[in-house]
Amino acid sequence: MNGSHPIITIDLVLDRHSTKEVLHAILHSILFHRLFGTVKPQTFEVFDVTMPGVDDKDMEQLVDDKVDAFWKGIEGGSNKRGQIIITFSEKKPKKSWFQVYMGEEEVPWEQWIVNAEIRQPKSERDRQAFNTNISTTLTKALQTMLTHTSSEKGRSAVPLITSNTGISPFPIKIVVKVDGVEVG
Repeated sequence: MNGSHPIITIDLVLDRHSTKEVLHAILHSILFHRLFGTVKPQTFEVFDVTMPGVDDKDMEQLVDDKVDAFWKGIEGGSNKRGQIIITFSEKKPKKSWFQVYMGEEEVPWEQWIVNAEIRQPKSERDRQAFNTNISTTLTKALQTMLTHTSSEKGRSAVPLITSNTGISPFPIKIVVKVDGVEVG
């Protein structure tokens, strides 16, 4: 990507038991804050943190597929780190050198990078500290989402909405990478 659009990063350290649940809630929360169609809300309770989500079967399937791809990528390899990258784009006319219309291209206007690392607590005391850290991290992630999407920079990144069809007037691409390689 060319870097001219905002890139928001969320770093997570998770254990095996909470990975799917936390990633599911994080992706839903990002989508909740960036879908501009008619959104039916839902909530997720994760480590005593209430996270917003989108009650839409297509979005639910997309999130489930990407979380599953992440999980399979992590489980299948020795690396316990990965990324889920959500890119919001707009369709713009694609022009050639001579300004001749050549169809449409997707131009990113915002990207969210969720970095996740899987670690296993070694004792019950470690697990309690770990769970507290995950709760704190989720709260910070929500604050990041709210701060960015309500800021001038976050609001000005959103292109003019010219269509009101569907849950999002903009193309959404979610890519899962484990060890720098795209999976699923």
